[in-house]
Amino acid sequence: MSSEHRLYYSTPSTSFPTSLPLGNGRFAASVLSSPEHETFLLNEVTFWSGEPRNAGEGLAERPEDPKAELRKTQNCYLNGDYSQGKKRAEKYLQSKKNNFGTNLGVGKLDIGVNGHGNAGDIQEFGRELRFDEAITETRYKVNGRQYKRRSFLSHPGQVLVIQFEGDDLSGLEFVVKVQGDNEAFTSTVNSESRLEFDAQALETVHSDGTCGVKGFGIVAARVDDGKVEQKDGKLTISAQKSITILVAFNTDFNESRDEWRERTLLQIEEALQIPFDELLKEHLEDYQPLYRRMSITLGPKSNPNSNTPTDQRRGNFESSGYADPGLFALYFHYSRYLTIAGTREDSPLPLHLQGLWNDGEACKMGWSCDYHLDINTQMNYFAILNSGLADLMKPVYKYILKLAVKGQQTARTCYGSREGWVAHVFSNAWGFTDPGWEVSYGLNVTGGLWMAAHLIEMYEYTLDDGLMMANLWPLLFGATKFWVDYMIEDPKTGWLLTGPSVSPENSFFVVNEDGTKEEHYADLSPTLDVVLLRDLFAFCEYFAGKLKTMTGYPWDEDIKEYQRVQAKLPPLQIGKNGQLQEWLHDYEEAQPYHRHLSHTMALCRSALISARHQPDLAEAVRVSLERRQGRDDLEDIEFTAALFALNYARLGDAEKAVAQIGHLVGELSFDNLLSYSKPGVAGAEKNIFVIDGNFGGAAAIAEMLIRSIIPRLGGPVEVDLLPALPAAWSEGSVSGMRIRGGLEASFAWSKGKLEGVTLKASRPSSLVVFYGEHRFETAFEEAEVIQLGPSLQNWSR
Repeated sequence: MSSEHRLYYSTPSTSFPTSLPLGNGRFAASVLSSPEHETFLLNEVTFWSGEPRNAGEGLAERPEDPKAELRKTQNCYLNGDYSQGKKRAEKYLQSKKNNFGTNLGVGKLDIGVNGHGNAGDIQEFGRELRFDEAITETRYKVNGRQYKRRSFLSHPGQVLVIQFEGDDLSGLEFVVKVQGDNEAFTSTVNSESRLEFDAQALETVHSDGTCGVKGFGIVAARVDDGKVEQKDGKLTISAQKSITILVAFNTDFNESRDEWRERTLLQIEEALQIPFDELLKEHLEDYQPLYRRMSITLGPKSNPNSNTPTDQRRGNFESSGYADPGLFALYFHYSRYLTIAGTREDSPLPLHLQGLWNDGEACKMGWSCDYHLDINTQMNYFAILNSGLADLMKPVYKYILKLAVKGQQTARTCYGSREGWVAHVFSNAWGFTDPGWEVSYGLNVTGGLWMAAHLIEMYEYTLDDGLMMANLWPLLFGATKFWVDYMIEDPKTGWLLTGPSVSPENSFFVVNEDGTKEEHYADLSPTLDVVLLRDLFAFCEYFAGKLKTMTGYPWDEDIKEYQRVQAKLPPLQIGKNGQLQEWLHDYEEAQPYHRHLSHTMALCRSALISARHQPDLAEAVRVSLERRQGRDDLEDIEFTAALFALNYARLGDAEKAVAQIGHLVGELSFDNLLSYSKPGVAGAEKNIFVIDGNFGGAAAIAEMLIRSIIPRLGGPVEVDLLPALPAAWSEGSVSGMRIRGGLEASFAWSKGKLEGVTLKASRPSSLVVFYGEHRFETAFEEAEVIQLGPSLQNWSR
């Protein structure tokens, strides 16, 4: 298998940073492997501590007239009384955590292997995760005998499948046990020699330790020419040639009866009737069509690092100046693998802070392994659409619907808005939408809207009018209703302003009349709010016009409202240092080293700023980036590196973009290439796994190879080929990359020069293609294919 499609190691795994992740979109396992043990850290996306609660019940004080109190608070900020505005916000717009909860690990399944003799007898040890098959495999020899283990998490069967096989397993004893992290976990071996376990998600950092989702699991074994026995609450297995171990687990999340327990039993019973090879065939037929939708190669075909273990390869990465283009391609494909393993169309919840896995660290501290709606959850989906996986977005829009339902109550309770919905900085399995626990980060008023921006992007990629009308439009339409009611007009400028709201999670100084400085977080209309609202109302203006044409319904008044709001939103502004302003006013930054780059979304995730159409604003973003990076105390963590790379890719700065992704891979990833947040940032005491860097890094790689934006909705898509190609990636190819406009692109380059591109249309659309000084413009019919040469000459017409 190509080295760009696997993780490979020649040493055992004994901890999470070296584990290999498996998943089927709901159930997950991190695999630790050594000759003596095959251990699985089990996770399930709905295994949450805490409980659902009504909107507003955690507010410090519920106002009798929330709209009147909101206007008083907003007027404090309009009048420059930030201290009073903060006091009011803390009184009326700050929640208590109560039983918010966190996604916990389920437990640990350990399979001990006894009888191998001395450690020195182990030879040719190797373990790997093959992305193209979603399988982990471990191989080694003992005294001339070959042993092999394979594991995968079946989506069709909803079971973890583990196989031990070898030249001769006789003389070995396999001991299977399972354990949890709290006293609510119990296990027993039933009369059929199956290991059953009950678990409950209980903890005391994010809830009171008494409430949480319950789960039930079964471990069963099938052996060829052997036996399964029980001893001291464990399974003891012996066999001649092979052993297959199956694990099923389900929870009572959103279920009132015991079907979840019955479902676990049924999954095990069905899997036991199917031979291992058939289970594997089912798994591959389900998984591979998704993974094989697209691919990239970077660098020459003969890579001297191809057979180097991944941990050693990563260790050499920085010292080589990131001169291993194949490792960048591997990182990109790993993201695609993690996406498919982490989320499917039928997943009950979307990817959270740690995707579908869990190192247990975020659960122990104030963060919580939850849905952070101020960059982390969003970045989990930055790379999914260009990989051709739009169908895996279904859990996202189902979750946004949950936010919209809860968010209607929050809109009424907190802001007195009778229509529309709002969600803030954090959410959980039950769709929590109230403000967070402190004004400094909790008043991220556009957290839900930022999630809804994915729906607009999804439409830009697919041009699926039916999906937009049936599922997505009501969510966006409802969002507009809230914002129109919520915003206040500035009597001095006539601008419509949001707030109090934060620019996650940054702060600024306000200078008092006596010259003293006060640090504040909340303000009116931080730049992020303006970016998200401009994109929302521009899209709704466009799609309401389409709806009018398609359905005949008179959307004229709504369209006028959308136009009015756009005309009255504040402009994007350049500050005194030449930077893109992060807030409405040109404040002095209290944390110029801050990790969040929220205002740069105007460039790296929106078409509001592009180097081609708004060069002055694009240059202002560059200044903002340089000012951040010029700090020795920069909060250097995974999503920050990804955002730097995304912005530099949009600016066409190839070498700075590749340096940031290289830094992410080489210094901000574990040996298993899962990204992490460094100690000292936001209260972290050690490296904590956060998966957004994997997805953000992949998105940046894609942006360096092909960029697509729609500067004006309804107008042509602008496509830039190889817009930020670094010197080290002088050879390469892309097949099946999706871009905006319902298009699929395949292209190759050699010696840093484009060889040609093929574009396929899934919908009628139009586009303008740029490559260097070359330009090509055309309109597509559905299913049309166009081939362009190195100078964008048309080879197909």
